[in-house]
Amino acid sequence: TTTSTFEPNRTLNRGMWVTMLYRMAGSPAISGTEDFTDVDASTWCYDALLWASRNGIVNGFTDGTFKPDQAVTREQLVAMLFRYWTSTGGDGSVTGDLSGFSDAEEVSGYARDAMAWAVETGLIGGSNGRLLPASGATRAQTALILQRFAAWMGM
Repeated sequence: TTTSTFEPNRTLNRGMWVTMLYRMAGSPAISGTEDFTDVDASTWCYDALLWASRNGIVNGFTDGTFKPDQAVTREQLVAMLFRYWTSTGGDGSVTGDLSGFSDAEEVSGYARDAMAWAVETGLIGGSNGRLLPASGATRAQTALILQRFAAWMGM
């Protein structure tokens, strides 16, 4: 969050997450404009959001917003990571099973395959038998997911 602090217990927001994915991709040059109604070129995560939108990693909300400062939910985080992976050529077929989690039915339809993939690959393991799909994630929890993702990818 600064050059000398990480704030591991701080809740990760949507802008932070797309910025992390963008940096993991090497911060590629991108041009154009973004159509989300709540961001413009002065938004702190604009380049990352433009990249993520152009690569099908983010879709935003039905009202045309992205809400970069809103806490990213676990299902949103996993869905974006899954889309990032498939945008790099990763296999989008999923065989994972969520039935072992008591709150599996709470996972939104758009995130079901991504959540099953994250469980299947060991990126997430749940908490006390629950996935907590609508809960936020801390920066430390997200760093662990990224560490697992990098190891799984052989990075």
